Amino acid sequence: MSESVLTQDAPSPSPTSPAPEAPRRTSAWRELYELLASMRFAISLLTVICIASVIGTVVKQREPLNNYVNQFGPFWAEVLGKLDIFTVYSAWWFLLILAFLVLSTSLCIARNTPKIIADLKSYKEHVRESSLQAFPHKALGHLNLPPEQAMSQISALLDNEGWKARAQVRERGTMIAARKGAANKIGYLAAHSSIVLICLGGLFDGDLIVRALMWAQDKSIYQGGGLVSEVKADHRLGPDNPSFRGNLMVPEGGRAATAILSMPDGVVLQDLPFDVELKKFIVEYYDTGMPKLFASEISIRDHETGAVSQALVKVNEPAFHRGVAIYQSSFDDGGSQLKLTALPLKARAPAFDIEGIVGGSTSLSNGDEKLTLEFSGLRIINVENMSKTETGTDVRKVDLVASLDKHLGSGGKPPADKKLQNVGPSVSYKLRDASGQAREYNNYMVPVELDGQRVFLAGVRDTPTESYRYLRIPVDEQGEIQGWVHLRQALGDASMRERAAERYAALAAPEDKPEMRPQLKATALRALGLFAGAEGVKPGSTGEIGGLPALSQFIDSEVPEAERARVSEVLLRILNGGLFELYKMTRQQAGQPAPEPSASTQAFMTQAVLALSDSMFYPAPVLLQLADFKQIQASVFQVARAPGQKMVYLGAVLLIIGVFAMLYIKERRLWIWLEPVQNGTRLRMALSSTRNSLDTDSEFESLKKAVLKDDKT
Repeated sequence: MSESVLTQDAPSPSPTSPAPEAPRRTSAWRELYELLASMRFAISLLTVICIASVIGTVVKQREPLNNYVNQFGPFWAEVLGKLDIFTVYSAWWFLLILAFLVLSTSLCIARNTPKIIADLKSYKEHVRESSLQAFPHKALGHLNLPPEQAMSQISALLDNEGWKARAQVRERGTMIAARKGAANKIGYLAAHSSIVLICLGGLFDGDLIVRALMWAQDKSIYQGGGLVSEVKADHRLGPDNPSFRGNLMVPEGGRAATAILSMPDGVVLQDLPFDVELKKFIVEYYDTGMPKLFASEISIRDHETGAVSQALVKVNEPAFHRGVAIYQSSFDDGGSQLKLTALPLKARAPAFDIEGIVGGSTSLSNGDEKLTLEFSGLRIINVENMSKTETGTDVRKVDLVASLDKHLGSGGKPPADKKLQNVGPSVSYKLRDASGQAREYNNYMVPVELDGQRVFLAGVRDTPTESYRYLRIPVDEQGEIQGWVHLRQALGDASMRERAAERYAALAAPEDKPEMRPQLKATALRALGLFAGAEGVKPGSTGEIGGLPALSQFIDSEVPEAERARVSEVLLRILNGGLFELYKMTRQQAGQPAPEPSASTQAFMTQAVLALSDSMFYPAPVLLQLADFKQIQASVFQVARAPGQKMVYLGAVLLIIGVFAMLYIKERRLWIWLEPVQNGTRLRMALSSTRNSLDTDSEFESLKKAVLKDDKT
């Protein structure tokens, strides 16, 4: 007779009755907890952080907006800017992901730590002897020893081999449970704890605390310019700020006590509890011109005590004061004093001097147009590769001679016979028009020998992302630039061109054909006018272009195609002759003797014609030449108060320990069952490991031989 159990089903809710909410809420919170505490979620967050870090490495961070517009275009620059791609490490979404990673990993640790601790305490001596047969590593044997003596012998053997063992006495025998490599479980906790510590250290040392203080103290980001001392307290953080990282620039002989913290939309000033005075800046260079060593001798004066301490700050050798680290970050110009000579190119006007300091500005007048001259920088050493390279690049380009790229900062593959040479100081400046548009210029102080010709280099570029395009200006007999400048000014004077054309016609016309002089003069005058940009190519047009491109356009538009080669040769010969007469006239006006026909004179005139042609497209009314300077260096320090630094260091140590423990330490468990039988003890043993390998096999075989060495069966 069978029995059955009758149960009464619970009444089902009516369609109109509300469903119970508490179980659903409990289930939802449980699912959320399971998601946050899952290893898959933590790995996903870590993957996103790695991808964001790669983006932050590839895309330069905290650059001026114009640089990103030039690189990505206006549309994508705006889109990427709204996504905070240009400030990845301080973006809200990056910090949020970092916080979730800390939460997820912490929950993983909290969830698994009790299990790991319980597992570390357990030897699993309650395993049934019959289950040992199911292990992949197992053995069966017989010892001619009583159980007590066999147990004592095996315990001593396991202790010598580094096994921790525990025995359980049962009715039918004794179970010995042993373990080895328990540090593998500790490695799990150490590795996961390291992630939490490193992420917390990153959060503490990032912009999070600065933003929180700004919100709590009602501070705002400063977006203007001017002197640091003029910035109001609304944009300053106090010296008690527990976490910050900023830059501090100090010129030689000067002192500073306010760091600049870069923010996505501007800067925030951080007042320091001390000021730093730069006593001396030390810099050494390699033969390539790259800095080999730069260090700063500084004095630190404490604001509270007035105590002054000395320190030498080098790269990777910071100084510390009041918990603030002072790192040698880089060096810059500290306001070097410059004296420039302005050489007017178009108007026949005398040269004049301009004085200024790097970082300052002054005004220039270009007729009705007002220009702002901004002094950008001074470089004392410029080591360039001046080895002989292939020639043939057309220097008569409208875009100001790109041929020097192979000599100066081209980034291309250098020739095998590299010849490094210091070409002397250079000055960089900007000319900004009334609309705010600016071009950047870079001029060398002394002439450079290129392809056997000594030339002055005057570079220009429209945007910071471009390379400089250099104008080659040949030196005169005195090694100066004035000979070419006078020729350039004379070319822009209509009366001088007419006199030069007349002189050329008088010399070029045959003595027996004086009637050719008017025609030669008219041709030379027209060639000089086209070259100077003073005449239009077609009747009624204005001279908007000049140089050799103007002559080329004139020939293409006025001369039949079959005659262009011959007319080009004749016109260039007439142009060169007219320019040579113009050059002789300028020398005569300067009280210098007429140039003698020679190879050097011919080389000068050849390069002068090319430079004159390119100068028609030089976008400045004057050429500024560095005449004298007084260099003032400045050190750029990174000052940081990083409470999370120790957490990151501890996390790095734990990460090394954890990875080593998980990869190189295997947890093994061993069970040995001792059962008394007639004439001895029956033995059954088994071994399990977290990772099976050939080492595990050999270890078990060695252990089996040691345990069963007295087995006579």
